[in-house]
Amino acid sequence: MSGEEWSDWENDAIVADYFSMLTDELSGARYNKAAHNRALQELIGRSKGSIEFKHQNISAVLKGLGETWIIGYKPAFNFQKSLEDAVARHLQQHGGWLTPSHTPKMKASEPPRAIWIETPPTMQNTPPPDELEQMQAVARKFDVAGRDERNRSLGKAGEERVLHHERAILTSVGRQDLANKVRWVSQEDGDGAGYDISSFTPEGNDRLIEVKTTNGWERTPFHISRNELAVAEENRDRWILFRLWNFSRNPRAFELRPPLGAHVELTATSFRASFH
Repeated sequence: MSGEEWSDWENDAIVADYFSMLTDELSGARYNKAAHNRALQELIGRSKGSIEFKHQNISAVLKGLGETWIIGYKPAFNFQKSLEDAVARHLQQHGGWLTPSHTPKMKASEPPRAIWIETPPTMQNTPPPDELEQMQAVARKFDVAGRDERNRSLGKAGEERVLHHERAILTSVGRQDLANKVRWVSQEDGDGAGYDISSFTPEGNDRLIEVKTTNGWERTPFHISRNELAVAEENRDRWILFRLWNFSRNPRAFELRPPLGAHVELTATSFRASFH
């Protein structure tokens, strides 16, 4: 069967096996990749190398979908559309992958910790064009930005993590007075302010923080509302977009400041229709 295109049945079988391993990995359970590979060889009649590479293809699809993937199966691109569909089928049949069990929560006994703020994605770390194009195509096809935006538990968990981060930063520089004044605006006042967290710099200047969270990689697209953009423009010296990524494993972050058009491509995804 070497060189033959994979059938839907074969794709479904290897995707199910992949998610079995990923579930074990995220829960901390031990599993044997070699044993899984041997079982698949017997089931679908493909070679060890072919199965290994297909696992890497699945990692790439998951990367495009803004999901986490198995450590050790480095994403390999130029995967077939049929594999995208197989991963999507599995997610649909199992109620989606983004569940509360894959959303990290702060332990009650765990002291607030700061997050290391990295450099935003730039042209210096842009993936190869073919890879980036394929990732963006998958993200558009499955509306990854919309999915993250609709995932209330993910968004709330991300905001809570940033709340702890801001308080930890201020406490670490001796500004407990300011740390005590940091507010979770979206929870206390409701949505509509154009930002989620009201915080401060160590000097006492305002930080109006809009949090965008994903379990995916740093270039996973995200939604931003017209109101958030307007508030950003009106408060260029105070407003910050705090991007949390890789959230289900080890949260990482970077910050973007207005004008956002200098950092990201803003694409209209819907239109308001009014009668004449």
